Amino acid sequence: MHRRRRTALLLSAAIAAAPLLTACGNDAHPGAAAVVGGQRITVAQLENRVNEVREAQRAAVADEAQYAQAVAGTGTLTRDTLHNMVLDQVVHRAAQEAGVTVSRYEVQQMRAGLEQQTGGAKALETAWLQQYGIAPARLDDNLRFQLEAQKLAAKVGTDTGDPAFWNALAKASKDLGVDLNPRYGTWDAQKSSRADTKMPWLREVTAPETGQTA
Repeated sequence: MHRRRRTALLLSAAIAAAPLLTACGNDAHPGAAAVVGGQRITVAQLENRVNEVREAQRAAVADEAQYAQAVAGTGTLTRDTLHNMVLDQVVHRAAQEAGVTVSRYEVQQMRAGLEQQTGGAKALETAWLQQYGIAPARLDDNLRFQLEAQKLAAKVGTDTGDPAFWNALAKASKDLGVDLNPRYGTWDAQKSSRADTKMPWLREVTAPETGQTA
């Protein structure tokens, strides 16, 4: 079967270190880390995501010293995780508005290709955990996110580095009315990122795929 190369564009964030504000919550949305499209991302949900990463980091190393080093290297994990949780919804909304869908088969194909590149399922999970702070249980969700971003860019006739792509995300951000708890910063709808976050940048990884769709 003929195979071609897919470029998977990984949306990540170059986070500027910043101290947490002293506010213990958003008075308008108590217990919420963010409100997106009228739906709350609770502080408990955010903490669960962060704990997933910390538990995976602990399981991946042999001793406390290595774990401490891993934690030190991801000191902004809570804010990064919330950023990604919000951005996932923004990209999904923009993809829906553009008529873009991603099948389970496409996610499986991307994962299979990346596993082949990295040396297996465990190696891929470790790479995503170490480089991007994605827990193994969330890997497929992240790959779906990557595919949605890639297909959205193709649908608007550009790539993820082009203003047309970011304009689509900005529109989705505004439509969703993203509101962050002040302790985690504020959301810049035009840039589709936290205001204390540098513009999301792209990493490219290639994965073979078939031309089939589910």
